[in-house]
Amino acid sequence: MTAVGDETAKTGADRQFRRKYALTDVLRTSAGLEYSVHSCPRQYKQDMDSLFPGQDVSKFLIVPTQQKARVDLVNTGEEVEKEKDRLLETFAVFASGLVDRLSHQGHFADYIDPCSGLPMVNRNSQTYYGEVEAAQTLLGYPVANAGCCKVLLHPAWGSAVYPATFFTSAPLEVLLDALKHVDQPVAQM
Repeated sequence: MTAVGDETAKTGADRQFRRKYALTDVLRTSAGLEYSVHSCPRQYKQDMDSLFPGQDVSKFLIVPTQQKARVDLVNTGEEVEKEKDRLLETFAVFASGLVDRLSHQGHFADYIDPCSGLPMVNRNSQTYYGEVEAAQTLLGYPVANAGCCKVLLHPAWGSAVYPATFFTSAPLEVLLDALKHVDQPVAQM
C-alpha cells in the first residue's frame, strides 16, 4: 500500500471537513485500487441507519475506493460494459475478502454494489448509496453532469474512474490489518 498525493483543489471549509473524518491518506493496493478510511460523518447517520438497519452506525468506518478504468466510463458500448464488469470483479474480490476476514472476527462488514447502489451482504435494505456523491463529500473530488447523471472526476484519471464503497464496524487498527491481508489476492487479478 502506498499513499497517493492530494491533487484536488479544496476550500478551507472542505479541507477542514475532510480532515475531521479522514482517518488515513488515500492509499493504493498493489493492484492499483485506491482507498481511504473515514469515520462516519454525523450528517450520514440517518442514511447509514436506513442502509444498514439494526446496526450501530455511529462508529462505522467508510472506505471509498476508486479504480482506474482502461476506458472513459462516460462512454457507452460493449468495451465500456466489459471494463465495468472487470472493475466490479476486482472490487468484489477485494470487498468480499474484507467481509470474510472482519466478519470472522465478529465485526459487521458490507459493501455496495456500484451498479445498484445497494448493500451486497445485508440485503434487507432498499436504500440507495450514491458512490459519486460520497466521493465528492468524503474526498472532495469534483463531479460533472453527463446527461441526467453525475460523473465522478478523479484528480488524475478524470472520468476513467470506478468508485465503490466498503463499510465496517471494526476498529481502525483491525481494518488496516485486514486491508494488508486482502491486498495480495487483489494484486493477482
